[in-house]
Amino acid sequence: MNKTIKIYVGLLILLFIGAIAIEFSKPKPINWTRTFNEAHTIPYGTFVLYNELPNLFPETEILDIAVSPYEYFDEFFNWSDSSYTTSGSYMLIDDYAQVDEVSAQELLDFTSHGNTIFMSSNYLPQKFLDTLGIELKNDFDFTGEAHFSLANPTFKNDSITIDRGLSNIYFSKLDSTKTTVLGYQNFNKEERINFIKVDHEYGEVYLHLQPMAFTNFSLLKNDNKKYAAAILSYLPDDTIFYDSRNKKRTELGDSPLRFVMSQPALKWAWLLGLVSLLIFIFFNAKRKQRIVKIIKPLENSTIAFTKTIGNLYYETKDHNNLIEKKITYFLESIRRKYYLDTQLLDEKFVKNLALKSGKDIGKTKKTINLIVHLKAKQMCNENDLKNLNNTIEDFYNN
Repeated sequence: MNKTIKIYVGLLILLFIGAIAIEFSKPKPINWTRTFNEAHTIPYGTFVLYNELPNLFPETEILDIAVSPYEYFDEFFNWSDSSYTTSGSYMLIDDYAQVDEVSAQELLDFTSHGNTIFMSSNYLPQKFLDTLGIELKNDFDFTGEAHFSLANPTFKNDSITIDRGLSNIYFSKLDSTKTTVLGYQNFNKEERINFIKVDHEYGEVYLHLQPMAFTNFSLLKNDNKKYAAAILSYLPDDTIFYDSRNKKRTELGDSPLRFVMSQPALKWAWLLGLVSLLIFIFFNAKRKQRIVKIIKPLENSTIAFTKTIGNLYYETKDHNNLIEKKITYFLESIRRKYYLDTQLLDEKFVKNLALKSGKDIGKTKKTINLIVHLKAKQMCNENDLKNLNNTIEDFYNN
């Protein structure tokens, strides 16, 4: 390796090291994904809120729900007297309230027995809206920051302002006979309702439309935690059933396979059958080779052709013609094989043929004399043809 190549290699290594150093020196980009996951410390996670719940409710047991609300609360339902063997508040904080219709009905039943629901989400379950007589509206025409406040004068100093990650969804229609307005949001100087309490038989449903107020980004900014604490102060001092975002949920929903997917054995049987079907389709969908036609090699039809021609001549009884061709072919064979002149078939020719062919001179003479005789004969018959053929064959074979 010469000096120039070493310099180039060294510069290349330095550039590579420099690129790595610059890449590692860059600040890690902020993850602005709206997960609302209690295990995430990113801006839109809910790690701070989840870990502060024991401080906000020191006398309250906090339980995580790792399955769908239907699966969780149905186990506490006593069918003998139609009551629940547990009580408390169900809490859900998420951008989209991913609660299937069956679970939503279970939550409403749980509330009707004197329990509480607290849900902060931009999009509430349709089952809740229909049952509680609520309508939502989304005003997309807004910019800048929003001001959140509570209706209770006790919390007049707990108002906050948030400037990012917001939606302008608000309650546009309420059932005034059982609904209490608890909070407002102000976008572009227009005050809208964003926090309500709805009485549902013996229980209460608290619905809040700005889950962003409970994220790490909001709670750690300024003194925003007071707004979240004020909202949660409406919940009773009873068990909190926290709907966890970081656990895999078994949603029942309206799917025809909801029972199959809820049972591990059936679920794996279904998946195994589906994978087997896909493998079968994949291998059978591959292009199949067309059937290769078997082409038989050409047969040597010389003998068959000769027999056909011979039969043709024989059927026509043209013995002279056949005898002439037989003699011509025999003499041609002698010329080609023994290099003898066949124009004069005399005694000298017979002796030369006998010497070169190694045949008996008497048999050779007999063959040549028969040929000379038949060439001179005007009308040959079938016996002449057979005699000539036998004589030539005997000459060849012996």
